[in-house]
Amino acid sequence: MSDAADPSLASASGRLLALLADSPHVDLFLDQIVRVAVEVVTPAVGCGLTVRRDGGAFTVASSGGLAAQGDEIQYGADEGPCLEALRQGQVVEVFDLREDGRWSRYREHALRLGIVSSLSLPMTVDRETVGALNLYATQPRAFTDPARRRALAFTDQGSAALGVILRQADQALLHQQLADAMASRSVIDQALGVIMGQQRCTATQAFTLLRQASQNRNRKLRDVAVEIITQVTGEFPQPAPGFVAPRQGS
Repeated sequence: MSDAADPSLASASGRLLALLADSPHVDLFLDQIVRVAVEVVTPAVGCGLTVRRDGGAFTVASSGGLAAQGDEIQYGADEGPCLEALRQGQVVEVFDLREDGRWSRYREHALRLGIVSSLSLPMTVDRETVGALNLYATQPRAFTDPARRRALAFTDQGSAALGVILRQADQALLHQQLADAMASRSVIDQALGVIMGQQRCTATQAFTLLRQASQNRNRKLRDVAVEIITQVTGEFPQPAPGFVAPRQGS
């Protein structure tokens, strides 16, 4: 079967187009990209979306705790495959992290988390790399040639859709929406830390519990996270630092 006829890719493309037709909030669109990516690239167990911020990088959406932590390890070490994909504008693949000598500060912590292979793909809009899609797997050489082609095709689709949103959105509104996305991620991460401490569980298990609470209460994930933090600390969670959107042509 050719990639063009791949039903999973066709379904993913249709869902992205539907989001565009509904004029989605940027936060919703970013969240949908990482969720659909995990479904399309079946070996992946987690996906994070990294964007530039104040000369650095930040995860604005992740499909679960493993992806969120995998990204954060790289930011803390200032090295890793997703940062290299973002900085170089090139696809970066890790076949088996146990045998990969690159990024020594990242490697040890990622292996402890359970990450064994990964695929990081730059998202390019108007020839500028604005982000990187980071797919993580817990087995070596998880991304076969067909999986890699699906990932590349999906990233192209996601980048094109993101480009439409960036061109259509009012710049002031876009700035605020990206800031909201970053703030939501920060609040969710704080709530995950609380749950991990209370339940003595992993980040992935904490994310599952948080999502179940969100679904059972029919409330947004961020709202449930805010409630958890407020109940524990007695204070409303502090907002994340401001997001600076990339300027066109910069």
